[in-house]
Amino acid sequence: MMRMKTKTTELSPMNGSSGGGGRSGHDGEWEVRPEGMLVQKRTERARRLSGKWPNEMWPSLIRKAKEGGLDVIQTYVFWNLHEPQPGKYDFSGRRDIVRFIKKIQAHGLYASLRIGPYIESEWSYGGLPFWLHDIPGIVFRSDNEPFKFYMKNFTTLIVNMMKSERLYASQGGPIILSQIENEYQNVERAFHERGPPYVRWAAKMAVGLETGVPWNMCKQDDAPGPVINSCNGMKCGQTFLGPNSPNKPSIWSENWTTFYQLYGKNTRTRSPEDIAYQVALFISKKYGSFINYYMYHGGTNFGRTAAAYVPTSYYDLAPLDEYGLIQQPKWGHLKDLHAAIKLCSEALLRGTLTSSYLGEQQEAVVFQTKSGECAAFLMNNGSETDELVVFQNSTYGLPPSSISILPDCKNVAFNTAQVSAQYNTRSRVPVTKFNTAERWEQFRDVVPNFDDTSLRSDTLLEQMNTTQDTSDYLWYTFRFQGNCSNDQPVLNVNSLAHVLHVFVNGVFVGSAHGTHTSSITLETKVPLNYNEMNNVSLLSVMVGLPVGLLGEKLKVFSDDGHMKVRWSRLSSPTQPLTWYKTTFDAPCGTDPVALYLGSMGKGEAWVNGQSIGRYWVSFTEPAGNPTQTWYNVPRSFLRRTGNLLVLLDEEYGNPLDISIGTVSITKVCGHVYEEYPGWIKPKRLQLQCPRNKKISKIIFASFGTPSGGCGSYAIGSCHSSNSRAIVEKACLWKRKCSIRPSYRTFRRDPCPGIPKALLVDAQCE
Repeated sequence: MMRMKTKTTELSPMNGSSGGGGRSGHDGEWEVRPEGMLVQKRTERARRLSGKWPNEMWPSLIRKAKEGGLDVIQTYVFWNLHEPQPGKYDFSGRRDIVRFIKKIQAHGLYASLRIGPYIESEWSYGGLPFWLHDIPGIVFRSDNEPFKFYMKNFTTLIVNMMKSERLYASQGGPIILSQIENEYQNVERAFHERGPPYVRWAAKMAVGLETGVPWNMCKQDDAPGPVINSCNGMKCGQTFLGPNSPNKPSIWSENWTTFYQLYGKNTRTRSPEDIAYQVALFISKKYGSFINYYMYHGGTNFGRTAAAYVPTSYYDLAPLDEYGLIQQPKWGHLKDLHAAIKLCSEALLRGTLTSSYLGEQQEAVVFQTKSGECAAFLMNNGSETDELVVFQNSTYGLPPSSISILPDCKNVAFNTAQVSAQYNTRSRVPVTKFNTAERWEQFRDVVPNFDDTSLRSDTLLEQMNTTQDTSDYLWYTFRFQGNCSNDQPVLNVNSLAHVLHVFVNGVFVGSAHGTHTSSITLETKVPLNYNEMNNVSLLSVMVGLPVGLLGEKLKVFSDDGHMKVRWSRLSSPTQPLTWYKTTFDAPCGTDPVALYLGSMGKGEAWVNGQSIGRYWVSFTEPAGNPTQTWYNVPRSFLRRTGNLLVLLDEEYGNPLDISIGTVSITKVCGHVYEEYPGWIKPKRLQLQCPRNKKISKIIFASFGTPSGGCGSYAIGSCHSSNSRAIVEKACLWKRKCSIRPSYRTFRRDPCPGIPKALLVDAQCE
């Protein structure tokens, strides 16, 4: 039984900002010997590829997770990336999962391995390799012999790889937990009688691999045998029914730190207060022993890896943002939570739980050992008002929907609703603008006519079967003789693709796209040449399930491929299906780099032959704003000078407003309260700029009763007139500073008897 209290983070070796594996014993191609051992093919090609994907971001991300108070790094295993063709394996570069886990171990952390092999994660095909689609008689994720054969092969391969490197905790390694399948209960009923036996088989197969550490199935209430059923979601502190056996621990495999984004949908986020409340509730009320944040660092869906209608940016509002920057106050508030929980470790692990009501919606949960260790969780489950409660003859104030943690059953170390961590503001600053036609060249892709095609059929061919997921694009063309009618004909198209572009006789006449919940219906009048043959060309586009375009076939986005076509100077107006290219030098410094594409339509972008992902600026949210305009360009993709930027735009994009910029934290803000009876002991207001930056300006400072909070504030009715001067003396031109919110610090009490706060907003440069 797992007795360790732990917080984990979801990081991925496949994340764009995670970089890659570099030179190691795991680069190159792999093969499986008959006895089941995985060995590397020592080819010259493998050695040449070594180091192509430097992994400079992995240590930074792992270090920031550890500094945030986490104990475990959790990662998926991406079957479609590691076995792109049957029996041909790729663990090179940023696919080097062994190296990633060893980096985790080197930082003194544990690992959780979600093998799946189906992983979902808003990832193309849910992580399943597309070649499975062509296995005769296969039915995915069911009691189906072909699927079980290949699933077992891959799972066994990964487990044997981990064993050979002695990476399981039973061997002295960092892996303490593995996952088989993923959220299967959500779809199990659709498989009827083939669902339950598949669950039992998957559990038995995994346990039979004898890793020496537990396996779990998330969202599988009836997880068989010793396999642990775990909770997923935002409110497992309230909704989880608990383990299905007294011999299993209570674990939470996905505590969502925000909402995943879809093109065309409003951006939503989750407050750090709510995350902290649910974590404290899960530990205290559900005997929670393992909590994983999904995602702690989301990263970038490079290339064509994002699932349908999922943007390139993934979980950017997590504690570590897409670029790997610390996002405050989410990161800092959870760090404070973790520190408070660790102070309770002895009582939580060895104590007996008792609970008592302190009011109608207020409760105390106490863990106490025979030797006297005591930890208490004081809860206000009401959502409207502050409440004063009496616990062990002392009075405590509890904000609405909050939990106070008392590691000694006396002093409050943390309250989930009181954020003392600083806030920060991220800015993207353009460095290089491509705002002149002289900087660009263009190449218009070919719109094929019927005579240009090589594959003919009397019926419509299904796109994925035809492309085998090698491209987002497939042309459908037909031709017919125009008649003498004076009426302009109407073209009607219904499609299950995600986007459709229509050309008649080589001229663009219209587009349509679906949504996450609807397919395409296009109806448009089309111009025809009467008494002549007319060609209709439909470009069908898949966005995430996933040959289409000439530029793709020639790889015009690569260092060699861009020389295979004749480029021309940028013309106006722009045309659909146009490739654009330019060059740029890498911005100075070490700040993350981003590409602004807010003036483009829909397409894909490459830097030095590396796809930085799809963009879809024209698919706006209900308020009219694009879902994403800035796109992550890892510095590992860049050369110092002469970087090749190539874009394919399917629509009428304007490359003259594109720019390359840097991303950094430019402002920090703190808001803490003075001590008064019943509340958490006050902390000092702490401000800290990123490395290589200092506090250059105090934008706002008020000790008193400032209204609002970080982001929107004003001086209140009570204000110390020397607030700015005191703060400037303590903070200016320092990377970090600390100020106690006390009338002694500010030399007088501006409003005696009234609880006060200190709010400071500062600029970093």
